[in-house]
Amino acid sequence: MSEYDLILDKYLLFTPGPVNVAESLRSAICKEDICHRETDFDALLLAIEDKIISLLQIKKRARYRAVVITGSGTAANEAILSSVVGDGSILILSNGEFGGRLHKTSLIHNKRTHLIELPWGTPFDPLQIETYLNSHKIDVVAMVHHETCTGMLNPLARIGALAKASGALFVVDGVSSVGAEVIDMEACNIAFLSSSSSKALGSYPGLSFVVGRTKQFERLGRHDAKTTYLNLATFYAFLTNHNQTPNTPAVPLFFALDQALRNVLREGVLKRYARIKARAGLLRVGMRRLNLDFLIDEADMCSVLTTVRVPATVDVAALRARLREKSIIIYEGKGCLAGKVFQVGNIGELSDADIRFFLATLKDVLLALQTEASDRVAPVTRKNQRLIVLSESKPKHARVAL
Repeated sequence: MSEYDLILDKYLLFTPGPVNVAESLRSAICKEDICHRETDFDALLLAIEDKIISLLQIKKRARYRAVVITGSGTAANEAILSSVVGDGSILILSNGEFGGRLHKTSLIHNKRTHLIELPWGTPFDPLQIETYLNSHKIDVVAMVHHETCTGMLNPLARIGALAKASGALFVVDGVSSVGAEVIDMEACNIAFLSSSSSKALGSYPGLSFVVGRTKQFERLGRHDAKTTYLNLATFYAFLTNHNQTPNTPAVPLFFALDQALRNVLREGVLKRYARIKARAGLLRVGMRRLNLDFLIDEADMCSVLTTVRVPATVDVAALRARLREKSIIIYEGKGCLAGKVFQVGNIGELSDADIRFFLATLKDVLLALQTEASDRVAPVTRKNQRLIVLSESKPKHARVAL
């Protein structure tokens, strides 16, 4: 029996979320039933908040609070965008799908919504942002930290400094970066940060949270509510006055999130970051050896996934289907990248054996698909069928141009 035989008994989620969860979470989600209006849930919610603050390594803990929302990361983002701006103006920075989603959501709630939009995968130009902030009255700047559609990690410190210099609040979508990337809320001037349970934290989908400065939470009451369920001021009031959530929470998911955070802190936050980054490195080295090219420069990449250009002779839908037959799940490209790329995540409970299995399977599937494509064009010899060349050389990674 090979080391891969047992792997085929489950789906391996090489995606940016949802992810394969630890066995300890499977036990946690099945804990005893409790009432969410009793002290049992009070203690659970406060324990989760404390662990989130610890995860972010916030030194001045009293200056920050964290509210938990039953809803996906998009719910947390809409809670911020509908609660923080009031009658002010907000500037959305977008260089991908989720920056576009922030903009679309903001337009619903905020009449004075501004946009700086760049092609997917294009780094922000700090000078362009600074010039815009100097020539417009902007109260809030919003940005996605990790743009999952391309795998690009946008800079926090520089943009946060520009927002601070202009007197604007800086709010960040950290849905797919919290738990995998270093985020210094204090140093980067982040007023509110959103995230999700089901990505780098390794828990089940269905919960999100917003971490914010206490003084900014307290100021939310000055704004008229634009939503009911996602009103951050209400979440904060219930947390501070009752140690509760304003609406019925998905209690089993709270147990699982608490366990996931416990697992992260037990491992050590920095150690976990390093492990996730090393796992991404193993996958990237392995895929480079298959002469696969990446969408963006590695210097701009996040730690949780890699976006790979599809070889010209390979249909990405067929690639995804063949990998699924081997219990491997990957993402296809979206929007303007549909049919052009595939994405390989490296978070969740994935072992080194899982990564070796993925790389070996990817090699076999790509070779088979390329060979089939060649056979449809013209007969070829067995010698010419070896279209994937193993190489230690690193291909040039061109900036994405759309």
